[in-house]
Amino acid sequence: MNRHAIAVFGEVLFDCFPEGEQVLGGAPFNVAWHLQAFGRSPLFISRIGRDDEGDVILRSMDQWGMQTEYLQRDEQHLTGRVAITLEAGEPSYEIVADVAYDFIDAASLGEVQATTLYHGSLGLRNPVAREALHRLKANHPQRIFMDVNLRDPWWQRESVLNWVAEADWVKLNEDELLQLHGESDDLLTTATSFRRQYKLEGLVVTLGARGVLAVTADGRSARIEPEVNLNLVDTVGAGDALTSVLILGLELDWPLQLTLERAQGFASAIVGQRGAVVDDPAFYQSYIDAWQLA
Repeated sequence: MNRHAIAVFGEVLFDCFPEGEQVLGGAPFNVAWHLQAFGRSPLFISRIGRDDEGDVILRSMDQWGMQTEYLQRDEQHLTGRVAITLEAGEPSYEIVADVAYDFIDAASLGEVQATTLYHGSLGLRNPVAREALHRLKANHPQRIFMDVNLRDPWWQRESVLNWVAEADWVKLNEDELLQLHGESDDLLTTATSFRRQYKLEGLVVTLGARGVLAVTADGRSARIEPEVNLNLVDTVGAGDALTSVLILGLELDWPLQLTLERAQGFASAIVGQRGAVVDDPAFYQSYIDAWQLA
């Protein structure tokens, strides 16, 4: 029985580009990957097909030292994928439905008890996966961290807000906050109102190039802006990088301002890399040393 682990629930998939390139990702997978690099050995709970793509995921996790006990294999459904097409130079995305991660099975999750349970909203578009998350929540994790990810047509406002109400901490971007809570002239007021309405311990709002804002139940707020003149390669996975350090800070009881500073700094480093994760342990070592994680 796993009583003292971070559990990360949801999708793992490949972004499939028109020229044939496939990039491994999915927000929960990215978060789990970073947490593994930071020495937290998270339990990654997902489902992959019994196909070549699934084999690649399993092999990548093994090589990174990640636990694979709760990575289920599906005999009927393929590994998750996002088909990316270019129209007049602009990308469009098809998040393929009825793939393996939509069918995460609840039956094998009865003994997972987590310090923090992380989940997003995209991975809950199928009732089978929703039942699996419900089973995990029934084990009373110490903290539920929800990452809102509104991707049309895969979300319904009522469902998302129900999951928000069951969470302790929520992260979303500014547009998602306004979609769920309405327009306001003042972001801090809106964030505080949303946190209060859903009785959250903390709410984190990402603001893109303007940084990140957090508000907490004890009345604290913190705002961090990224450095100017960042080495920007791509922004893929920046929010997932930030989330991984937020969870780390909650686990290690870092002060809010310090957690945001470290989370924003790490996210700023990720945007200087190609893709959402880095498979070089040396990339993480300066953070491990600076944050005294060893």
